[in-house]
Amino acid sequence: MTVCASDPLPPQTGPANGYPAVTPVSGRPLRFRIETWGCQMNVHDSEKMAAALGSLGCRPAKAEPAEVVVLNTCSVREKAQEKVFARVEQLVGRGGERPRLIGVAGCVAQQEGEAIFGRAPAVDFVLGTQSLVCLPDIVRRLLDGETRVVEIGRHPDNLDIPPEQIDRIPGVKAYITIMEGCDNFCSFCVVPFTRGRERCRSVSSIVREAESLTASGFQEIQLLGQNVNSYRDPEDGRDFAELTDAVGAVPGIRRIRFTSPHPKDFSDALMDRFAGGGPLMPHMHLPAQSGSTAVLERMRRGYSREEFLELVGRARRRAPELALSTDLIVGFCGETRREFEETLTLLDEVRFSSVYSFKYSERPHTLASKRLPDDVPDPEKTDRLVELQARQRAIQLDLHRDLVGREVEVLIEGPSRKGGQLAGRGPDNRIVNFDGPAEATGSFGEVRITGFGPNSLLGEPLGSLAPRRLPGSPAAPAADPGAEIPLPVVQQAMGGGHSEAMRSG
Repeated sequence: MTVCASDPLPPQTGPANGYPAVTPVSGRPLRFRIETWGCQMNVHDSEKMAAALGSLGCRPAKAEPAEVVVLNTCSVREKAQEKVFARVEQLVGRGGERPRLIGVAGCVAQQEGEAIFGRAPAVDFVLGTQSLVCLPDIVRRLLDGETRVVEIGRHPDNLDIPPEQIDRIPGVKAYITIMEGCDNFCSFCVVPFTRGRERCRSVSSIVREAESLTASGFQEIQLLGQNVNSYRDPEDGRDFAELTDAVGAVPGIRRIRFTSPHPKDFSDALMDRFAGGGPLMPHMHLPAQSGSTAVLERMRRGYSREEFLELVGRARRRAPELALSTDLIVGFCGETRREFEETLTLLDEVRFSSVYSFKYSERPHTLASKRLPDDVPDPEKTDRLVELQARQRAIQLDLHRDLVGREVEVLIEGPSRKGGQLAGRGPDNRIVNFDGPAEATGSFGEVRITGFGPNSLLGEPLGSLAPRRLPGSPAAPAADPGAEIPLPVVQQAMGGGHSEAMRSG
């Protein structure tokens, strides 16, 4: 994954405006790289940080070493957090020169703060989730001789960064942050401690950003928030369903998706939008976390198994084509074999299109870490995870078998993972691989489903695929050889991830 910036960068406005270029190295600007772990929100935050560094005159590194490296981190799982400290050791232990500046940003930064220096003395700055607007000032201070800067405070401007201060990842879709934070305080979840309480942008500012994106050629918008369906406009009180109406009315938007909602806040009005045939795509990620009412109570999720199933039934009665994906945790505190089997039967009843599944790992500050013993042995957690993923794999094969012969419109995202084909995404968010020219990336095409595997589909185009230039891609090669910065996203383990389909299934 890359973030691209033109050369030179357009003038910046807002928090970064007025900062002179940082000290050049060997007659050229400093080069930077951002490495990203975790969710779509983190990826979008990296787009914002790339523009912030660009406002100082820094340029993205390509083949050459980066003098400024920012690790944008995830702390939802312990394993993801530990990878960050291992990465710092790699950056300083190669035998060559270490980067001039190393920063840790994101949820680990917000959670650990100054304690990061104790575990990773090579780190130069710590930047919290609500302090991205401070990045240019932090870099300037460090290059002027200050050491070990920590900024994890709340900055109101951080929520509504203007679209011209975001370096978008070239591709077929763009992200818009509509809110940050979460007020639910589920017993296992660290998000309220790393992202804070809920804060919402106004509908008018979100629509302006959508208009800017369509003017740049993006046709699919993904609305981001920790709990999007609790959204309320701070100015006039409009809810999330009304927000999707406002964004969907922006000329040029063909598709709208969002992540993530909470089952307890799901409204009939939003369900009706799925049935309306507009740009809101018939797919929703609806985190269940468990199929056991007893476990859900210990998780403080605010609904029972029966209420979740009733919600799914209401949604599918209104929108029969609605595909549902979910998150599931195995081995949560006190989970018995019988409670785990209730999660397996939830898979059978709902038949999710995909499942992101995890072993429970205790996180700091959470209620579970303080009151509930993590008493399921790790080998048992692993066995349950494998069993759950095998059950879901069989379900996905059955669902995909039923799609053979269907004709779908796909938005072509680029080369498939194995190469030699293109990959596009249907309205239900499933990946379809098919033959076609690379120049068709970014366009829509009709495809007939001809084969399937557990995680994606195979198809054949119906007619020619029109070439289209991707948003954010230059019409001619950029003069700057460092116009791309690698942004490797270290994915969390997932049970229903999108890998290449096998023709035989």
